[in-house]
Amino acid sequence: MEQSKALAALSALANETRLALIRQLITRGDAGLPAGQIAGDFGMSASRLSFHLSALEQAGLVKARRESRNVFYSVDHGAMGGLIAYLLQDCCRDDPKVSACCAHRITAQER
Repeated sequence: MEQSKALAALSALANETRLALIRQLITRGDAGLPAGQIAGDFGMSASRLSFHLSALEQAGLVKARRESRNVFYSVDHGAMGGLIAYLLQDCCRDDPKVSACCAHRITAQER
């Protein structure tokens, strides 16, 4: 991943609402959710939701698809994985201590 793309993605995620949107969408897989349902779940106006989803989409973290009259949003899993890989491999230089902390955290959460 290029540094400029990583910075755009990190900038988009540096917002409470957008991070919550990613948390919600990541569990829905490729099917995603229709914009209307997301707006209802968050108690947010369509224009406000559009603002946040647009920021995530421009950063490459979310993709939209139209089905009939609905627009469905889903996380781009490849982009999320690419961002995480960039942080671990490029920024942290595959530091074994950082990698061990990540592995330990995953194992602890599985319990």
